[in-house]
Amino acid sequence: MNKLFIVGNLTRDPELRSTPAGDSVCDFTVAVNRRARRDAQAGQQEADFFRVSAWRQLGENCAKYLAKGRKVAVTGSVRVRTYQASDGTTRASLEVQADDVEFLTPRSEQDAGMTGYAPAAAPAAPVEPASAGFTAVETDELPF
Repeated sequence: MNKLFIVGNLTRDPELRSTPAGDSVCDFTVAVNRRARRDAQAGQQEADFFRVSAWRQLGENCAKYLAKGRKVAVTGSVRVRTYQASDGTTRASLEVQADDVEFLTPRSEQDAGMTGYAPAAAPAAPVEPASAGFTAVETDELPF
């Protein structure tokens, strides 16, 4: 079984493109912080970077709703891609083919442009029971 689960932040805006067959594919990179090691320098976290490809409708949704800095959870399989480098050598890279992408950044932060935490929305005014079609009941009248 080849299944990978990662949670991290996008390092750049997603890029949406189409194949010659007309399928949409969205590419983005997710930075995942490692847990601190005992011998690591204080305050300095290490991160791993995963290249992710999301296809068809999932890719279109990622391109539409994700942006640099947003937190995501990605589930998918790992694939090895080989390519020719500019110096003529053959190189390999790992890529995650997303089966599922969950958007974890709250809407309040998305709307605030990721500049910081947006203030919480004010609670809605309580609805009067009579106006909502309900009748007020005294707690002494309840059978339990």
